[in-house]
Amino acid sequence: MIGKIRISMALGLVVAGSSILVPLQILSMKTGWWPETIILKIWHRMIVRALGMRIHVRGALSDSRPLLVASNHISWTDIMVLGSMVDVKFIARADMEGWPLIGMLSKLQRTVFIERERKRSSGDQASEIASRMAKGDAMVLFAEGSTGDGNMVLPFKSTLFGAASMAISEGAAEQVFIQPLAIVYTRLHGVPLGRRHRPIAAWIGDEDLMPHLKVLMAQGGLDVEVHFGDPVAFSKGSNRKETARLMESQVRDMMRAALADPRPSQ
Repeated sequence: MIGKIRISMALGLVVAGSSILVPLQILSMKTGWWPETIILKIWHRMIVRALGMRIHVRGALSDSRPLLVASNHISWTDIMVLGSMVDVKFIARADMEGWPLIGMLSKLQRTVFIERERKRSSGDQASEIASRMAKGDAMVLFAEGSTGDGNMVLPFKSTLFGAASMAISEGAAEQVFIQPLAIVYTRLHGVPLGRRHRPIAAWIGDEDLMPHLKVLMAQGGLDVEVHFGDPVAFSKGSNRKETARLMESQVRDMMRAALADPRPSQ
């Protein structure tokens, strides 16, 4: 019964809020009357509140530009969590563009969609990401190329760091800063999530969105930690594979630290 009440209240908040915020965001994108990220932050914070999430932050988004943020990926909620806190743009799988609600939101925040299986288009996509970074956008790259179950970090794909190399080779920047970021779901209703229950927050593979969304809304009370590491400079002589391994190692260390000693719920 309580779960059904939570779902009804969360859906009511999202529907009512979106009916106001989506037109405002479209107006902002067309006219430039106010920064686009203002409405997006409000929208993301509304979703986070509807889901009953509590966010704990360690570190901060780097002020250095151009900036590529290399993060692990657990669920679509990662985007809501980050978007509620900082001004960033996202790099996402091409198929997300057609998803209900998520696809619409992605377009409204100018997400770059990449087709990882089509090598012909990868150059153009990397060029667009490089251009966006050169213009000052902090771009978030989910470097695993997939979602994990929240218990471990999957190997980072070095090919996804091609945009950093292209930004330099095209003369858009002399160097690109790459910052590691760990997203960790740690508690449910104040109780630490163990290995068995941590996948409650995860959205993996071909799992349908709506059943997963209903579970999150019915449960509520999730704690998520966001850990920002120190950025490293990527320049003309930098090795893409070594950089990917370094980012993966740092994100894994931050995740392990959060799981071993999760912040208390507040």
